[in-house]
Amino acid sequence: MNPQSVLFVERHPLYLVILIFFGLYPILSSLVWISTSLLFYFRRERKYDAAFYALPAEAPLVSVLIPSYCERAVIRRTVLGVLAMDYPRIEVMVVDDASTDGTAEEIRDLVAEGKVRLLQKKFNEGKAMALNDALPCLNGEFVLIIDADAWPEPDLLRHLVPHFRTARVGAVTGNPKVANRETFLSKLQIVEFTSIVSVLRRAQRVWGRILTMSGVVGIFRRSALFDVGLYSPEMATEDIDISWKLQKRFYDIRYESRAVVWMQVPPTFARLWRQRVRWAKGLAQILRRHSDVLRQYRHRRLWPVIFEAVLSVLWAYTAVFLTAFWVVSYTLGHVPLGISPIPMWWGMLIATMCILQLLTGVLLERQYDREVLRNFPVAVFYPIVYWMMMAVVTALATPWGLFERARRGSVTRWRTERDPFPPGSQPPPK
Repeated sequence: MNPQSVLFVERHPLYLVILIFFGLYPILSSLVWISTSLLFYFRRERKYDAAFYALPAEAPLVSVLIPSYCERAVIRRTVLGVLAMDYPRIEVMVVDDASTDGTAEEIRDLVAEGKVRLLQKKFNEGKAMALNDALPCLNGEFVLIIDADAWPEPDLLRHLVPHFRTARVGAVTGNPKVANRETFLSKLQIVEFTSIVSVLRRAQRVWGRILTMSGVVGIFRRSALFDVGLYSPEMATEDIDISWKLQKRFYDIRYESRAVVWMQVPPTFARLWRQRVRWAKGLAQILRRHSDVLRQYRHRRLWPVIFEAVLSVLWAYTAVFLTAFWVVSYTLGHVPLGISPIPMWWGMLIATMCILQLLTGVLLERQYDREVLRNFPVAVFYPIVYWMMMAVVTALATPWGLFERARRGSVTRWRTERDPFPPGSQPPPK
């Protein structure tokens, strides 16, 4: 690119449109997320409704399903945490998807004692197929699916099950919290799950539909899963896909912030990168497979969710394009439009709105994790590190998901992007 090309791009009307979108989207989206998440809090979360969460005299049976692959270091801890939940009627099943590390041996004694059921597969076929194979073997009306390295709070089911009093509720997603907090990246993910994921789920519940059930923890009406054809093994993100399949069948999916589960997150950049590439590819697959909702008025309540997802992808491309263009311009000795006092004011406004959103999430989530506030100082790095990383990841992975057909009959293999709980470690106090 030469100076004349830089001037041509800068003077093109589309450049100004891109620049305006780049500045306005994060500000407007933050305003929407903050306002609607606060609305959720004041309407549904601020006061504890003891009558709503009271269980009937005969509590329904809940089947707890734990899919696992090479989780020997953590599976016993998770199973014991599930067995310790304060709920009167549960059955626990572990699906061992042909692990090669002796995962099943860690819980043999619990199986022998009749506390746990074990489904041990001979061939590894991925998480979605492991779930599909296990679901017909369960007895519960409701199925709690929890990752093999997660640790539930004892009152988890007491906050999830009451939502199913409403017949159209097909699933309820819980509130995953980061347990491993040693590295800078894990601290950034504390901020993300506290101030992005939880805020957005609250906001989407006000909209009426959510983008995704949490893959770490979620409870389903078992009949609803069969009604939508179970999980899709060919999709990179089976949790997003099942969420859309349920909502397209007009099942309601709710978010329960009090249903806390402690989880592991990728502690290194390489593992985080692989995880987010898979997530970005999976979202693109969803946008392709379920784009038909835009043509059907009956699915209009999903429109805000899909529009927001599309806008976030477009913003990622504008961020990558403008960053690359500005770098080239400076290399050629030209100060481009967008790097001047007025846009810098916009930059400060964007950063301020980001910090306000992060602070909103921290304040909303502090009641579930009293240590989260001490990690808030790393939030200043979130826009710099996370936004740019996710913009690049999205730009690279989206075409992969959009144009590589997810072939029915194929399977997505397991991806372990987490380290196990260190021996003797405990989740942060609630």
